[in-house]
Amino acid sequence: MENLANVKNGVLAALSFVFGAVTQALGGWDVALQVLIGCMSVDYITGLVVAAVFQKSNKSESGALESRAGFKGLCRKGGVLCLVFVAAMLDSALGVTYVRPAVCFFFIANEALSILENLGLMGVPYPQNFKNMLQALKDKNDGDLKGDGQNG
Repeated sequence: MENLANVKNGVLAALSFVFGAVTQALGGWDVALQVLIGCMSVDYITGLVVAAVFQKSNKSESGALESRAGFKGLCRKGGVLCLVFVAAMLDSALGVTYVRPAVCFFFIANEALSILENLGLMGVPYPQNFKNMLQALKDKNDGDLKGDGQNG
């Protein structure tokens, strides 16, 4: 029984190390990253519900759950985290602290819009003003990321 406890502690220590290293590489476990990961999780779960329960997904021909579409979604979310990693490295290289938060906020708005789309497919009502606000935030951050000189 003691051997099982040692194995469990070893696995937990290894997982803690891996998640700590990944979090540090992404710039730290601040509110921006927490909200982004939370939104990514909710978006993925609502996407699964739309496909599995409502069968209205626009990611598959039948609208039903499809493993390939789900894997593509996870790959896209991994790509987003890669961009957060690059932004964190840019912040470090430039000695600034605004690139990573801008990238996080852009993708938070993007994920929130996707959540609203999923909820709409489920028939959940929400105020149009909320969607407009998220779209405006996404557009503003998109402009800032493109470097088009817009400040507001």
